[in-house]
Amino acid sequence: MNNRLEEIRKQRGIKQEELAAALEVSRQTIGSLENGRYNPSILLAFKIARFFDMSIEEIFIYEEDDHV
Repeated sequence: MNNRLEEIRKQRGIKQEELAAALEVSRQTIGSLENGRYNPSILLAFKIARFFDMSIEEIFIYEEDDHV
């Protein structure tokens, strides 16, 4: 799953540390999300979407796997 988290965060002038504090996660979690090393729980995805006043689908891009 890809995401636009880094792009959206930077557009709004928010540091990783600030976003992490607002979401009650570590800065490392934000970095891992932005680098695609970690997919968020559904709860965290909702928190991120609510923080940015966007839908989950506007931030996280799910790509169908042809082998499902």
